[in-house]
Amino acid sequence: MSQEKPLILVSNDDGITAPGIAALISVAKEFGDVLVVAPDKPQSAMGHAITINQPIRMTPVDLYEGVDAYQCSGTPVDCVKLAIDKILTRKPSLMVSGINHGSNSSINVIYSGTMSAAVEASIDGMKAIGFSLCDYSWNANFEVAKPFIRKIIAGVLANDLPYGTLLNVNIPVPEDGEIKGIKVCRQAQAKWKEDFDKRKDPFGRDYYWMTGNFVNLDHGDDTDEWALKHGYVSLVPTMFDLTDHQRIATINQWDLNEQ
Repeated sequence: MSQEKPLILVSNDDGITAPGIAALISVAKEFGDVLVVAPDKPQSAMGHAITINQPIRMTPVDLYEGVDAYQCSGTPVDCVKLAIDKILTRKPSLMVSGINHGSNSSINVIYSGTMSAAVEASIDGMKAIGFSLCDYSWNANFEVAKPFIRKIIAGVLANDLPYGTLLNVNIPVPEDGEIKGIKVCRQAQAKWKEDFDKRKDPFGRDYYWMTGNFVNLDHGDDTDEWALKHGYVSLVPTMFDLTDHQRIATINQWDLNEQ
């Protein structure tokens, strides 16, 4: 790898052979040297899970021309941790995760393996971005996402992101096919309303299959859900510090230390 070029670490949660990561690698290569460490199988909705009770295997693979790539048996976060500890010889200028097959807007950021890989890189002090396309199809058209990914990568490389801040980027698939631009947004307040369908296995034992509906509780016009609905790429500055700083003073008034 050239020491003059930026080094870009790439991972995902859909697996190292997913079309989404192939599209992201092709864009990342335009900006510098690329190292890929990604799961050897789909790891969607793993959140920030790490592997602690079984071995993790990592092997080099020859999948992408001119790119050092490794497949890992662990989670997306495992992939980033292993890259940091066992592969990287210099700090990446940027870590990118995705392109995820499906949205990671709003509350989905909590569950997303794609975003958790980027969060782990951010914890280590890297600039990091998670990219998602709002199309769950394995054969989704990732070409529509590339121009916006180029703009955002260029912007992050040219500017500072403070420690602890990363970007959650979701790219819509408008019905008319036209993406209007990029909106910097806040995360919409939303949740999943789960329904666990009770079923029987062939031995007559109960099991449950999770289904559910996404419920958007936030109808502001400055949210990621609004942007995506109206044909804009949503860009949400995101932090792994979950402290509600505004509530510290309020809770200190509870007199919790009174005898």
